[in-house]
Amino acid sequence: MLNELKEKVYRANLDLVEYGLVLFTFGNASCIDREKGWIVIKPSGVDYGRMKPRDMVVVDLEGNVVEGRLKPSTDTPTHIELYRAFPKIGGIAHTHSTYATAWAQAGRNIPILGTTHADHFAQPIPCTAVMAPEEVEGDYEKQTGGVIIRTFNDISYEHVPGVLVRNHGPFTWGKDPEDAVYNSVILEELARMACLTLAINPETTMNKALIRRHYERKHGKDAYYGQ
Repeated sequence: MLNELKEKVYRANLDLVEYGLVLFTFGNASCIDREKGWIVIKPSGVDYGRMKPRDMVVVDLEGNVVEGRLKPSTDTPTHIELYRAFPKIGGIAHTHSTYATAWAQAGRNIPILGTTHADHFAQPIPCTAVMAPEEVEGDYEKQTGGVIIRTFNDISYEHVPGVLVRNHGPFTWGKDPEDAVYNSVILEELARMACLTLAINPETTMNKALIRRHYERKHGKDAYYGQ
């Protein structure tokens, strides 16, 4: 079972490269075994081209290494906080993809401007608040998880499976690591579309009824999209 999870996480990390969402050693993906309380995550600073499934690191929910000869990603505490707070997720991805990171650096939510966004995210993709100096200077990666969690105090993490960490970049999640990567790809495309749309017409808005219809036809209780 553990080898299967390592293979899954390895493939998810390579998918981040294939979809052009990461460069060099940027970014990471992980998954969780809820029954055992184990997280499998990319090792820190290892080039994707040299990485192997056996290099994936297993940690527990306290951050202790259970298995692995390499150090886990420096973002591991952020992943741990999200797995603790969002019990229905099974995978997380973090990238520094160009357009999503540009919105994060600008400190802006990505607004819903079209049906492509509404098909996947029920609301604007939120950007977190600025982290306080004591958060940055303390347990920074854990506090990054905390600022994400606070952003979702009144937002459903199931209906909005992604966030922009201000001045940093996007995190996405899903039922497994493949789903988390899928949401990273979608988020980057939405960020790119929003940039182009607002450059053409800064006054662009979208009808709320149309937003609701497009989201619910794919994700609502009476969803009818697909086979």
